[in-house]
Amino acid sequence: MKQKSLLVLISSLLLSACASQTGWSPTVDPYGDPNAYRLNQDMAECQQLAARASGNVYTETAKGAAVGGLVGAAAGAALGAISGDPGKGAAYGATIGGIGGASKQGFESDEQYRRAYINCMRHRGHYVVN
Repeated sequence: MKQKSLLVLISSLLLSACASQTGWSPTVDPYGDPNAYRLNQDMAECQQLAARASGNVYTETAKGAAVGGLVGAAAGAALGAISGDPGKGAAYGATIGGIGGASKQGFESDEQYRRAYINCMRHRGHYVVN
């Protein structure tokens, strides 16, 4: 059962990393932008700052999986005790909680990255569309 849980955890980390901080950048309207000449430099610098501000998506996802797994195991054990098999309930709860926690934390880290990137660009005087 531990092997299945580990496999699910690794899978959830990989899935949540697909929505991670790579490949996305804000859309900037250069029309009327007094700082348009600095756009490429500012985007590169803001990307680095946003990555630092949001933390490592893999670390955050792993934390979410661990917390979700613990909460899920406790809830699953309680429900499993009612049906007569707390161990099996805990295993299912840990798996489901781990997936949910990893996904939630991974998406939150990604959203924090986007907000930090957009804020950085706006503070540098650029017109950010999204």
